[in-house]
Amino acid sequence: VVGTNAARMAVGMGAQVTIIDRSIRRLHELDDLFTGRISTVFSTMDSIERHVSAADLVIGAVLIPGKAAPKLVTREMIGSMKQGAVVVDVAIDQGGCFETSRATTHDDPIFIEQGVVHYCVANMPGAAARTATFALTNATIPYVCKLADLGADAALIADPLFSMGLNVYRGNVTCEGVAQALGYSYVEPLSVLKAA
Repeated sequence: VVGTNAARMAVGMGAQVTIIDRSIRRLHELDDLFTGRISTVFSTMDSIERHVSAADLVIGAVLIPGKAAPKLVTREMIGSMKQGAVVVDVAIDQGGCFETSRATTHDDPIFIEQGVVHYCVANMPGAAARTATFALTNATIPYVCKLADLGADAALIADPLFSMGLNVYRGNVTCEGVAQALGYSYVEPLSVLKAA
């Protein structure tokens, strides 16, 4: 979603845009959506390296739910970019997808490393707090209502999608990605919910 909207803005400003993704299906969808106004490329380390080194702006929009973002852009790739090029790490809340990323704030949003401007603001939606709050509320209100109607345990057992959002329960790590990232044992959510 972030990548698509960034591409839409860049295309609207007349930029030459390349989207790199590992989903062939998604690349076909984007080709159809942008009707030839962008280039799409299958993600490999070689394709990332080639396109990053030629880019004026790279937006890292990587999300693996529940897991740390993979470091797809190496320090060496950043060093190969033009002086004054810009990288925006939207994945910074999950650790960032550039090796050179470190979280910044809205008050001090950029830093320069190897001549490349880095924008790595954690909680980027906070820049539009009212809009972000409405979007978050719209997405979460059905779950809040379910919690109020059924109680936490029953709501989590009744809705498998809801239980996918459970990270820790009674001392057990119930999110596989979190367990892997932190080196804990993973426990399937429904098994601990039903045992309670």
